[in-house]
Amino acid sequence: MNVRRSAAVLAAVAAIGAAAAPAALADEASPSPSVALPSGLYGTSDPTYDGVWRQSLALLAQDTVGVKPATKAVDWLVGQQCANGAFAAYRADTGKACDAKLMVDTNSTAAAVQALAALGGHGAETGKAVAWLKSVQNEDGGWGYAAGGASDANSTSVVVGALVAAGEKPAEVVKVGKSPYDALLKLSLPCDGDGAGAFAYQPDKKGKLAANADATAAGVIGALGKGLVAKPGGEAGASKKAESCTDSGTLTPEQAAANGASYLAHAVEKDGYLKSALAGAADQPDYGNTADAVVALAAQGGAEQAQKPLKWLERNSADWAKQNGPAAYAQLIFAAHATGTAADDFGGGDLVSLLNETGPAPQHTPQQKGAKDVSTQVNSGYGVYWIVGVGLVAGIGIGFLLSGRNKNQQQL
Repeated sequence: MNVRRSAAVLAAVAAIGAAAAPAALADEASPSPSVALPSGLYGTSDPTYDGVWRQSLALLAQDTVGVKPATKAVDWLVGQQCANGAFAAYRADTGKACDAKLMVDTNSTAAAVQALAALGGHGAETGKAVAWLKSVQNEDGGWGYAAGGASDANSTSVVVGALVAAGEKPAEVVKVGKSPYDALLKLSLPCDGDGAGAFAYQPDKKGKLAANADATAAGVIGALGKGLVAKPGGEAGASKKAESCTDSGTLTPEQAAANGASYLAHAVEKDGYLKSALAGAADQPDYGNTADAVVALAAQGGAEQAQKPLKWLERNSADWAKQNGPAAYAQLIFAAHATGTAADDFGGGDLVSLLNETGPAPQHTPQQKGAKDVSTQVNSGYGVYWIVGVGLVAGIGIGFLLSGRNKNQQQL
């Protein structure tokens, strides 16, 4: 993404035959931006591959905790939109019209829709963006990262979130009779094999599905018809323990979500975190995907179900968030929100203030509890960078949207 933005971007680039390009990496992974940073942008790293994504998550997280963002921060995001409604990862020169060479994508567009819809007053922009998303829906009902690319669980799920945020009913957004839920169900693994109940990112070349923790966290949220910001499941606060994977007749989106949550619960049961699937990072925690798993578990079965990975994040995520910037802080805020945890006292740290400090000063910030700087938390010792993609450096665990996506769908 800057969160979940590595293998998926590389796959999309390869799919369209473009020259090799790095994925959108962790926010602080590129210490020397190759472009001048706009004053309204969150984060200090080169935004070429993740600008709209990290800006959207930052604004959405601020809105979630009652912060009113700076006008220039919102204006920057709005200004990134192309005339056809789509968003690219980053447009350095917004005075120039988008052309065929600009790689717009579903993930940036869907994230921007969720942020702008939450902020309100941007019906024209979100309407155009949703119209574009509908125009590039695949015949299986889903979406790939790039328009026309094969559907994947992550992209389809983030678009579902955008549709819901814009007041659409995903089940009624169909192409050749197929909805986004049909696409997600095709990526749900059966209960009688490896990775029981998980979601695959995409089928491999032979059509085989392999469990992918990042895709599963995304798939659970998408199958529930929710977005990046999700409340605990049950609406009335009831908590349901993740049960074993269940095949009972025709698979429904709700059952697929429950099966996916069961897979995630078992995956974090031992250590409290998901492991990274990135090359060279064997047995290392994936912080971003763990945060996404917290949201998915809480959204499906209630806050109690997500307590183990939540507590692990509270103890260990400080260095990762500091290194990875606004999108990482946003993910942690989403995890706190989904579990009813105070974001301004997350493991002793104030995520809200730390997020605000990565961009222009907000117009309004609710009174906080004055928690200690999150950098004073106990850290896990895993705050290191690993070589990925075409040789650039990324922080471990960039989650739900794209960061942990592995083109080969390595199993957890």
